Amino acid sequence: MGFSLYPAIDLKGGQVVRLKRGEMDQATIYADDPAAQARSFIEAGFAWVHMVDLDGAFAGKPANAAAVSAIIAAVPGAKLQLGGGIRSMATAEAWLEAGVSRIILGSAAVKDPDFARAACRAFPGRVALGIDARDGMVATEGWAETSDVSATDLARRFEDSGAAAVIYTDIARDGMLTGVNVDATAALARAVRLPVISASNSPRNFVMPLTTGAPHESLLVLDATIGQNAVAQARVFAASVPITGLVLNKLDGSAKGGVVVAVHEAIDVPVKFVGLGEQIGDLEPFDAGDYAKELVEA
Repeated sequence: MGFSLYPAIDLKGGQVVRLKRGEMDQATIYADDPAAQARSFIEAGFAWVHMVDLDGAFAGKPANAAAVSAIIAAVPGAKLQLGGGIRSMATAEAWLEAGVSRIILGSAAVKDPDFARAACRAFPGRVALGIDARDGMVATEGWAETSDVSATDLARRFEDSGAAAVIYTDIARDGMLTGVNVDATAALARAVRLPVISASNSPRNFVMPLTTGAPHESLLVLDATIGQNAVAQARVFAASVPITGLVLNKLDGSAKGGVVVAVHEAIDVPVKFVGLGEQIGDLEPFDAGDYAKELVEA
């Protein structure tokens, strides 16, 4: 099973921002230099950068072309995907020729499905379907309008189109730091044959400028109570992200800690911290000697 992370650069007025639930007047600015932001993501080891022209999504045509072009120039050869304001074959072709690896069609898939299908056929593997849903119904025009088409129905209409993937966003959670809507995303993935990419709703993890020289550590935090599932999760993350250490929480009486050894052996990464709870204050540096002694005494 593959696993990829797509750090996001949402563009508004040439700046890197994050909206709250798609409201243009609720924008938090994270960076003034989109090209530098993209470069920092690639230097950190990410394979893809996800870009959205927010102004373009509302306008129906590209509005942050200069910023996108600067990003393309800053990370030559990097995989870039772009959505927002792509409503014609000419615009789609122009961005793909300029260096964008994959375009995302959202509003066009609902309002002009013939164009969307034609683009999928013309550029096989280079067109993704952007599905942004409010209460399960697809929203368009930068989320300003809600259609009468469900997210699942729209995805099914494009199963045989040649689309590369579905990029799914739950608008109610977007920009709210409440995490991905796992249930809705999983239901969509089960309903269609297309790969489904869940848009991240944790901007602090993916959009804020990276500290010079970061990441100094890439720690994978796992719940020790889930047993072998923790091992499976560790393998998936280790296959895509350069992990330097493990943090195991909820290491209480119901989980004596056998998972510590199993996870370490599965991905050959040292355990850095353990804790009984989930908060930062519950963690303490991992001591292999003390851990082994407690296992024997238990």
